[in-house]
Amino acid sequence: MAARTNAQEVTAENGWNGTIRLGFPGRTCAILMRPLTLLPAASRPLFPLLIGLFFLPAVGHGAQKVSLPAGRTGIADLEAIRQERRGDLYIAEGDVVIRYQGMRLRADKMQYDAATYDALASGHVQFDYENQHLEADEARVNVRTGHGLFTRVRGTVRIDRKPNFNVLVTTNPLYFEAEQVERINAGTYIIRHAWMTVCLPDHPKWKFYAPRARLKLDKEVALVNANFRLFRVPLIYLPYATAPAGSNVRQSGILLPAIANSSSKGFVFGDALYWAPNPWFDTTLGAELLSRRGSSERADVRARPWENISFSYHYFGVIDRGLLQPDGTRARQGGHEERASFQALLPHGWRAVADVNELSSLTFRLAFSDTFGEAANSEVRSSSFLTNNFGGFSLNFAALSDKSFLSIEPETSVVVRSAPEARFSSVEQAPWKGLPFYFGFSAYAGAVHRADENLNTATAVQRSEFAPRVTVPLHWGSWLGVTTTAAFRSMFYGTQLQNGAVVDQGVYRNAGEFTVEIRPPALERVFEEKSSGRKWKHVIEPELTYHRVTGVVDFSRFIRYDENDTLTNTNEVEYGITQRLYRKTADGQAEEFLSWSVVQKHYFDPTFGGALVPGARNVFQALDSITPFAFADGPRNWSPIVSDLRLTPGGRYDAEFILDYDPQKKKVTSIGSLARVRPYRDFFATVAHFRMQSDPILQPLSNQIRALVGYGQLNRKGFNVSAGLNYDITQRFLQSQLVQFSYNGGCCGLALEYRRLALIPVRTENQFRISLTIANIGTFGNLRREEKVF
Repeated sequence: MAARTNAQEVTAENGWNGTIRLGFPGRTCAILMRPLTLLPAASRPLFPLLIGLFFLPAVGHGAQKVSLPAGRTGIADLEAIRQERRGDLYIAEGDVVIRYQGMRLRADKMQYDAATYDALASGHVQFDYENQHLEADEARVNVRTGHGLFTRVRGTVRIDRKPNFNVLVTTNPLYFEAEQVERINAGTYIIRHAWMTVCLPDHPKWKFYAPRARLKLDKEVALVNANFRLFRVPLIYLPYATAPAGSNVRQSGILLPAIANSSSKGFVFGDALYWAPNPWFDTTLGAELLSRRGSSERADVRARPWENISFSYHYFGVIDRGLLQPDGTRARQGGHEERASFQALLPHGWRAVADVNELSSLTFRLAFSDTFGEAANSEVRSSSFLTNNFGGFSLNFAALSDKSFLSIEPETSVVVRSAPEARFSSVEQAPWKGLPFYFGFSAYAGAVHRADENLNTATAVQRSEFAPRVTVPLHWGSWLGVTTTAAFRSMFYGTQLQNGAVVDQGVYRNAGEFTVEIRPPALERVFEEKSSGRKWKHVIEPELTYHRVTGVVDFSRFIRYDENDTLTNTNEVEYGITQRLYRKTADGQAEEFLSWSVVQKHYFDPTFGGALVPGARNVFQALDSITPFAFADGPRNWSPIVSDLRLTPGGRYDAEFILDYDPQKKKVTSIGSLARVRPYRDFFATVAHFRMQSDPILQPLSNQIRALVGYGQLNRKGFNVSAGLNYDITQRFLQSQLVQFSYNGGCCGLALEYRRLALIPVRTENQFRISLTIANIGTFGNLRREEKVF
């Protein structure tokens, strides 16, 4: 026996030439075991007993360790209570553990072949490697290659998932039980006759059963001839299915089918193909069969080939055989809509943006839009521009289009287009230091077009404008400020109107503008709550602005393409008061708690240079700059008094109340109210009410209320419920209503929805939707998560 004072283990070489590392707590020594030929034969059986008694206080029942070859350079450690060696075969029993390069194999019994590096384990087999854990009755593992074959297996794979608002995410590992599992390498498993889930394994709510599956870590789980079971009830059969098995993995394939029922579309069955050939591009192509109507098609394309460039495209269309009418004919409402968007940050400060929309008819949108908000939108707008801002200047090239539908039977619309168009402008700049003179300008040139039921211009009508301006701000201390601006606008049109007809004859419009803005001193006072340390500040800000435009002669000759063409002569003064209430907490955080502004205009020229047409709806810059609601059907000296009250404390609630009072008609012409409340983190309520009671010539009578109330969040665990409605008080009917109910558990969620749309006379439809959400995977059903209102 030879002692080693610095050793942490005891090495012994026994008669079968094995190398055993014995660890003794508190003792460092080495034992050399020779063949027992020096002792009398009768005493040889007692020698192991004597050795055991000598080391009993230190060793107890500690395990033995042995270093095993596991390749040309690798060494595996074998630990067990009992070991023996027979040539290249090592036999171990009792808490057997093999460790090799992060891999650990445990069992009651194990045989290790040093020639082939194969370990045969049986009895409570456990295999661990990084995020992988397997438990089996038997296993054969090649320590060097990592290849293994496990029998009667229970396994888990822990996958780190990034938070995703649109996906229910769980931290539970992927759990599976299988008759046999073959470990190909560190990242691939072949699983046979298995079921798997991400629920807790004791009482899983859902399972995937498959005779064969392939698991690629950080990529996907592929199932062959699988069936999905909810509470042990088979729901769907899948000849081949894949699911993500990574933190940010997209897999191409056929999506889960969608099944639904609608009172207008009938039985709905559809599916889609998702294709993601590379990380920066994907597309979804799908179609649905509508038993009562025909078929629908959808396409979505997304691409981000470079960091500063993105593109998306959406298509939705319906091939409609029509609703059957009482006379036997069919009313077809099919059509399509498209939307494409593009953004790019280019070198040298250039930026390109495009948002292009196309709609075949308003009837199609009313008949087949999924939500009331989409169906109620009667405008189709497109814009594309290339812009660059430099040194206080802005250069823009654009193509703009605006189509507004006015009626559906017959379908009428107004189309206004400006393409191409170039704009060049500057901010106010002072050429002389020390002098308060600031110069700026705006200029544009382009081709415009307008088409409606009354006129149709040429495809490209020339229109250009140049408008220089000078601004002189003057201040008398901190109590009075006066800012004066003078501008000259010279505009040219390639065509004009004469007696209501479009004439191909150019016309100039030269106008001068003069504005004086007076800012009287603001009044303020600070109040302090001594008990809480909170401070309140009340501010009163008066405003006074004089504005005059002259030179616009014979306004009826100019075709109105956009707001640039609604400039008229005016001589007006705008005045008002804005009150603000600020709140400052004891920790120094300040916010605007409440604001209330009251403004009105007085027009010294009630006919706006003869531009106003009595008995008709008039919309000019001088009118709609005070309120968005039309109010002039005759000469006006006074605009409505516009009151705008906003309560925006931030956090739990905010509200806004807008009111227009017309002193000439002596009545309130429009009321708008909006309130949003979130008293608790998971409760929310929104109520909006709009009422317009002006002259029908100016604005159709309208009185509508919209409300949405809910409890919960999209991916919140537990019960979530929301309900909403749109009610037309004037016509006394519900335009839409919906109720959504969902429950999210630890590994899945169920959502139900009832939705009714009453878009008379085009559509009256009841929809029933359902979806089953599988954590970390996706959603079964036809209630898409982006349509939930939580």
